[in-house]
Formats: sequence, structure tokens, C-alpha cells
Amino acid sequence: MPLMPKRVKFRKQQRGKIRGVAARGNYVAFGEFGLQCLETGWLTARQIEAGRVAARQYSGREGKLFVRVFPDKPISKKPLETRMGKGKAEPEFWCARVKPGTILYELAGIPEATATQAFTRVAHKMPFRCRLVHRRHV
Repeated sequence: MPLMPKRVKFRKQQRGKIRGVAARGNYVAFGEFGLQCLETGWLTARQIEAGRVAARQYSGREGKLFVRVFPDKPISKKPLETRMGKGKAEPEFWCARVKPGTILYELAGIPEATATQAFTRVAHKMPFRCRLVHRRHV
């Protein structure tokens, strides 16, 4: 089942604009390797789940996978062949707003070659360009 909030204060939101680069969630915090997006966009709950499944299957259930994004924005869509008016449609799906630099997934406890292959498969399922990043050791 796709991710979605348990409850929200308001059922419907305006679409809005995504500007700038990620100020938070832009470094590898929990694992050793991360998948960082390079473009702006919406990441639907289904796409997040598809990426999670792909990473889990390829890593052979070794190590730990962290999902760093959560879909908290409702997107509504009018049915096809519906006339204008009659108010705003019901929420169709949930998505996460993603800015350039946001870390989407992290992996820990597996070799670099496995993480690279796993994140390559996940990146194919994302609607924007992504890259593999390493944890910064200070």
C-alpha cells in the first residue's frame, strides 16, 4: 500500500511552485551511500514504493535501507470529460516535493558495488536525474 499521511489538517492543497535547492535533507545522515536527486519535481507515493522495492530486491535483503522522503502533498484531478466548475476534485494521489540536492534513499551495511547497482535500478524508476553520493567522514 502506498505511503500517505494518517490525517491532515486540510484535505486539499494548491499546487504551488518548487523553488531553490534543498536546504535540509541534503546529506547522507543514516547510511553509507545515498541517492541524491538533481532536479525539481513531485515524487508520487507509488514511485517511492517502487524505488524501495527495487533497492530491497537487489540488495538481497542485506544491510538497511532508509527512505528519506514522505508524500505529504495531496494532488487532486478532475475526472475525464467533466465540465468546468462544480468545485475542486477529490485528492487523486499523494506526492513529496523534491528539490535538487534532496537525498531520497540511503543504504548501510552493504559493499559499494552492490549499493551502486541497487541505486542504478532505483534511479531508473525516478522521474528525474539522480546520482550516488557517499557519506562525508569528518
